[in-house]
Amino acid sequence: MLAARITAARRLPTMLVAARQMSTNTRPEGSVASSKGFGGREKAQEDEYARRHEVELLKKLRKDIQTKKDELATLEILEKKQAEESKTK
Repeated sequence: MLAARITAARRLPTMLVAARQMSTNTRPEGSVASSKGFGGREKAQEDEYARRHEVELLKKLRKDIQTKKDELATLEILEKKQAEESKTK
């Protein structure tokens, strides 16, 4: 019985080595990230994010411009009223 355990223990490392040699990995680590397809997809996603971000910024700027135009129009009306009041006095 002891002899069977010793021979099994001797066979075990060789079996692990054989299993390790059978599983060959031809691609180095990180090869997925450097592949052309992944890089193209990543660039497309970044471009899409940048476009969406720019659209949001443009909407905000247009809203700010419209707010300032409204404020300017209100101030011009007040200025005209004050100018008319000063003429009538």
